Amino acid sequence: MDFQLTEEHQMLIDSVSAFVEKELLPYEAEVEAKGEVSPELAEQIRNKALEAGFYAFNMPEEVGGPGLDYVSQALIERELSKVSWALHVYVARPSKILMACTGHQIEEYLLPCVRGERSDCFALTEPDAGSDAAGIKTRAVRDGDDFVLKGSKHFISHAGDADFAIVFAVTGTHEVNGRQRNEVTAFLVDTDTPGLDIRRGPTCVSNRGYHQYELFFDDCRVPASKVLGEVGKGWAVANDWLTAGRVMVAANCVGQAQRAMDLSVGWAAERKQFGQVIGKNQGVSFKLADMATNIRAADLLTLFTAQKMDLGTMTDGDAGMAKLFASETLAKVSDEAVQIFGGMGLMDELPLERIWRNARIERIWEGTSEIQRHIISRELLRNAEA
Repeated sequence: MDFQLTEEHQMLIDSVSAFVEKELLPYEAEVEAKGEVSPELAEQIRNKALEAGFYAFNMPEEVGGPGLDYVSQALIERELSKVSWALHVYVARPSKILMACTGHQIEEYLLPCVRGERSDCFALTEPDAGSDAAGIKTRAVRDGDDFVLKGSKHFISHAGDADFAIVFAVTGTHEVNGRQRNEVTAFLVDTDTPGLDIRRGPTCVSNRGYHQYELFFDDCRVPASKVLGEVGKGWAVANDWLTAGRVMVAANCVGQAQRAMDLSVGWAAERKQFGQVIGKNQGVSFKLADMATNIRAADLLTLFTAQKMDLGTMTDGDAGMAKLFASETLAKVSDEAVQIFGGMGLMDELPLERIWRNARIERIWEGTSEIQRHIISRELLRNAEA
């Protein structure tokens, strides 16, 4: 197997890295301090991304995207992640689930998102249904040509900036092995729909400026024409997107870890204690060696898994391994980086403390580390039983 990137891949990495350096990094400290991305800056980033051809980089050519392979997408995610989500979210990647749009939905939702004219948010998580996504309680009851939604969502990222939400709600039940299971449907719900109230959620220490929201549905009436996919088939619409998303989270973790590593190497080569640079001390140099080794392994695992997506052979367990290993590698690397910097590692004059904070969310969203271990082990045992 060839583990070398192509010349085209390297050119892509260089282009995205230059974009991050010029268009995103200069605003990082300001956004961290204010906890906000101004509408003007958001629009500036969006326009620059459109101009550079990076916008909607995850979408296929037939809808106006660049049609990049998954390896290329992972490489872009790896470079963009070297700044927080608050900034690089505006180099948008619309939810791939929108490829399930049909009829008028294509012109109303899918294509405007690809062109940068509209943006979406993904509304699944609820107060009593985080890892247990199948346990959601928001319901949608058919009433003539409409569905009436009632319930709530929380931890919905970017909902305050979105034009519409992809909302999952229970529309029925069916029996499986003597137990009732929810039938879930996906809906396209404009954020100005009567009966939908969007409120800022609690402040998160990770990714300042990238806010999460709570959504409340109080007899929110949505036309049946806004069903995404088929009624009762919401998981069929979501599963491919959710699984692929875990690989891209892994790529994000690799990029953040590499930035922490680069900062640590620079510090270890310049910082002096006891008459010599600290990098000459085994207590520091061995940390660097372990950090570099784990990052390399996480990077290769992530790209290998992205290649399996391109080949159509990736399993849920493959995606789970990439997400699990890369997110836990980032946790270790960012923590060791703080240790190498000592007290300065926790000062907000340097970017390391924000990398350390941002790293914590990666083992939780898009499926916790525990959920990934469950997916991996279940797949192993199922294959053994077969």
